[in-house]
Amino acid sequence: MTGSARPATGMVLGKFLPPHLGHQFLVDFGVTYVDALTVLVCSLKREPIPGDLRAAWVADMCPRARVVHVTDENPQEPHEHPDFWPIWIETIRAHIPAGPDVVFTSEPYGDDLARRLGARHVVVDRARELVPISGTAIRERPVAHWQYLPPPVRPYFVKRVVVFGPESTGKSTLARDLARHYGTAWVSEYARGYLDNKGARFEQDDFPLFVAGQHAAEDALARQANRVLFCDTDALTTVIFHRLFYGMAPDCLVAAADSRRYDLYLVLDVDVPWVDDGQRDAPGNREALRDRYVSELAARGRPAVLIRGSWPERFAAACRAVDQLLQEA
Repeated sequence: MTGSARPATGMVLGKFLPPHLGHQFLVDFGVTYVDALTVLVCSLKREPIPGDLRAAWVADMCPRARVVHVTDENPQEPHEHPDFWPIWIETIRAHIPAGPDVVFTSEPYGDDLARRLGARHVVVDRARELVPISGTAIRERPVAHWQYLPPPVRPYFVKRVVVFGPESTGKSTLARDLARHYGTAWVSEYARGYLDNKGARFEQDDFPLFVAGQHAAEDALARQANRVLFCDTDALTTVIFHRLFYGMAPDCLVAAADSRRYDLYLVLDVDVPWVDDGQRDAPGNREALRDRYVSELAARGRPAVLIRGSWPERFAAACRAVDQLLQEA
């Protein structure tokens, strides 16, 4: 810093409910202003997003800062407790015994907090002109404010749409076309690439690997998604095929399939020709298999839309369903 010694330590304190690019700017400002910055992510048990998750997001977003998750159930406003300030100063001192030299905020309380800590208050974008967003706005309409969500936070809010159904119904093509239309990412069927690389028919031990790979790909690409992520099949497909070929499905596969959250299933009907590609096994009795897919979704109460007709009709129907999902979000 010109004309003065660079401050040694700084602090940012907040709920980060959720973290957004305004927080990113605040922390990055602090990191470049002081030698060492501590970020206190303060949470209460009653809040809608778990505090440990928010702290993990901030640590991912801000690797140059020291991030601490504070779980003290402290009062949130001075009028809530006569010892509001002593309580908070004690909490801060527990994690920053010496310092900070500087407190960075965009809030009116910053002057009072810094004075009580014997620090200097540096105001950063109090008018919210540089990054015009708030945690409240994102909680109310996350899809509408998507551009302000950092990549680590996006998987929590992204709408996940599964393109679902029997073989040779155009799932991969539709997932790819939808992703292109909505300017977002899509997840291909992991099992297909796995078997292509293996160069052999699947075995029973491959099925858990199908699920692990599918979930890893989904979670990785959810960080790159724009509001919605399209998934070509899911772990429930793996369960259905395991039962089809072996008469049962292990509890670990069923638990994995039931653990995932999806916002919409586009179930593709079998009213298109079956094409042999070297991996497909079930050209016969396709209607019964389609009904099985539908019944598995119904048993789990998962939202689904049946997509049928010509290829253009399928794409148009899928877009209508996704548009409705995003409008509701």
